[in-house]
Amino acid sequence: MKYYTSLFLFFFSLMALKAQADLDFIGETISFKADDGLKVTADLYMPHASNAPFIILYHQAGYSRGEYRSIAPKLNELGFNCMAVDQRSGDKVNGIVNKTHQEAVNKNLPTEYLDALADIEAAYLYVKYGIKPEKIILWGSSYSAAIMFYMGSVHHNNLSGILSFAPGAYFKINNKELKTYASRITCPVFVTSAKSEYKNWKAIYDGVRSEKSYFLPETEGKHGSKALWDSNPSHTAYWSAVQEFLNKVQ
Repeated sequence: MKYYTSLFLFFFSLMALKAQADLDFIGETISFKADDGLKVTADLYMPHASNAPFIILYHQAGYSRGEYRSIAPKLNELGFNCMAVDQRSGDKVNGIVNKTHQEAVNKNLPTEYLDALADIEAAYLYVKYGIKPEKIILWGSSYSAAIMFYMGSVHHNNLSGILSFAPGAYFKINNKELKTYASRITCPVFVTSAKSEYKNWKAIYDGVRSEKSYFLPETEGKHGSKALWDSNPSHTAYWSAVQEFLNKVQ
């Protein structure tokens, strides 16, 4: 009897978390296709006119668009429209399941970090040609933060800024180091991470030739965009650094 009671309480808690997440969600869940036909799911937070500066938000490993449920509304308050994307390399966070990952698994498509490039590119193209904002800013977390340097190189003529939360030399793209791509970026770049992770991205950061800045907390801090969650004791300091950067590129 105790087992079934515990099981009931467990599922009840999960349902309550999902209900709360849905209740707090102020955006619109949409979808579009990657170039291989996979349906990509994203949360669109667009309270401003379509030409307002736009931030595309990409999550970290094992996560989903739910990484930005508390972050996106604050970016809206700062004057930005934004979109949080489910990449096929991920799973779930904050009660939000990664639907793009589910679609990829159902279609027997690979879901490693670099496989998510198709989804990251599709989201960029959706915003650029579907919404047509005057400014596009890319924001990555962990593995997607590393991919932002590649994106900044490929789309260097069309970006107004890049924010990279805890990047690292996690992989090569087309057999080239990320610092090679970093050297081709022309827009302003902001990098942050936990304090101990500085060594992971210093070489990439040093390769950036455009305007750049970084932030490290006095405390240990957190990995990825969750550094901005209220549960992180140093989230206020992170937000101050982020806002200072965004004020420059807005």
